[in-house]
Amino acid sequence: MAELHELTATEQAAAIREGALSPVELTEHYLERIGRLDAEVGAFVTVTPELARAQAAEAERAAREARAGGGTGELPPLHGVPVPVKDLNQVAGVPCTFGSEVFAGYVPEVDDHIVTALREGGSPMTGKTNTPEFGLPCYTENRVAPPARTPWDTSRSAGGSSGGAAAAVAAGLAPVAQASDGGGSIRIPASVCGLVGFKPSRGRVSSGPTLHDVTGLSTSGPIGRTVEDTAALLDVLAGVHPGDPFSAPSLPEGETFRGHARADRAPGRLRIAALTEPPVEGVTLHPDCAEAGRRAADLLRGLGHEVDEISIPADGTLAGAFSRTWSVMATLRPVPEEAEDRLMPLSRHLRARGREVTGQEFAGALYGLRMAGQVIADSLMAPGSGYDVLLSPTLAQPPLPVGALRNEEDPAAEFAALTHFTPFTALYNSTGQPAVSLPLHWSPEGLPIGVMLAGRYGADAPLLALSAQVEAAQPWHDRKPPVW
Repeated sequence: MAELHELTATEQAAAIREGALSPVELTEHYLERIGRLDAEVGAFVTVTPELARAQAAEAERAAREARAGGGTGELPPLHGVPVPVKDLNQVAGVPCTFGSEVFAGYVPEVDDHIVTALREGGSPMTGKTNTPEFGLPCYTENRVAPPARTPWDTSRSAGGSSGGAAAAVAAGLAPVAQASDGGGSIRIPASVCGLVGFKPSRGRVSSGPTLHDVTGLSTSGPIGRTVEDTAALLDVLAGVHPGDPFSAPSLPEGETFRGHARADRAPGRLRIAALTEPPVEGVTLHPDCAEAGRRAADLLRGLGHEVDEISIPADGTLAGAFSRTWSVMATLRPVPEEAEDRLMPLSRHLRARGREVTGQEFAGALYGLRMAGQVIADSLMAPGSGYDVLLSPTLAQPPLPVGALRNEEDPAAEFAALTHFTPFTALYNSTGQPAVSLPLHWSPEGLPIGVMLAGRYGADAPLLALSAQVEAAQPWHDRKPPVW
């Protein structure tokens, strides 16, 4: 008989609806695994057993009442299924470090909207997952917790900035996890941890009420082992609130993202553009990552899709606009002047750069990001004449050793190395398009290599349908890492 953590999140939710599984039992199972295995993977900054147990008991009561009244169909899609929250997001009454020792004593008084959604969705919160300082780099190494490591090889990084979330799901410490993505931070750790990581369209998920990203680069989203699990968590997280600066087109009445991730919602024949070269100057694509892209293209052709190979010119204009915007965003955390020297070198470097950006330069950078989205929408992916989906490797290299990307002596060189590791991902933060990393390839050493698909803005549901079709053709979720 399968252990509880071997069930998918949607299987767990179904068992809870039927009364075959208790949310209390399930939550205790994950708390036990966190206590026993988290030291190996560094997934959590804070574990919240008392809160999780109280929420699980309430979820059990609600499920029992729903069964008694014949209304289990009205329960949220992941009712009773534990979901940890990234430590960049605020949970009232729970410490939030933002990955920085400067905020080690900070306890928020309000929930982020995504936390409210998880509470209303009946998902117990087992803890806060590990993240680098302010979510700025694509590794998860900080001064408040041990490094997050991929369970496939614990000498290697789990990526970032949602490295803790991915490590938790990949090691069976959580069925799914909330994550966030400002330059690839959902898809990067999903790739190196062998998971599905979905970055929704800009405005699909609220970033409020207090930490709105008015640049539009960042969004919360789901990480899971299967496309259906990931889509179900997106159903929980998605929603627009008053005051949100962006909003994505809503699904038709009665439809769900999970519904689009089922086998009977497979897409028709699509036009897909496979990017053969990284759109960043000076990047060398590792042979394993190039092979992952080629195999994915062949798989998609075998499924009946039209796949063309194209290249996007490596123009430094977009990279420069993203870099300036990222640096300004780094300045927004309210760090006291006397505590600035306690920040990580990369954080100090980016904040210093951000303070040098003039208002006119910042506005120009934002305009550049918007123009990139417009050009792709109008030319490369115009409805009726352009491509439906873009395909590439998620990353330029396989999972790297812990510490391999850090360069505290030269943080400018470190930032350049981060860009070369992730040359494909930030494009879709700039344009606002939905993008997903799928675990379609493993290196000869047994390391996961993700493949990325990106859809038109607002077309999250069709992208999930394509992802589910790919998963059905080449399943992956039964592969287990050494830490499991």
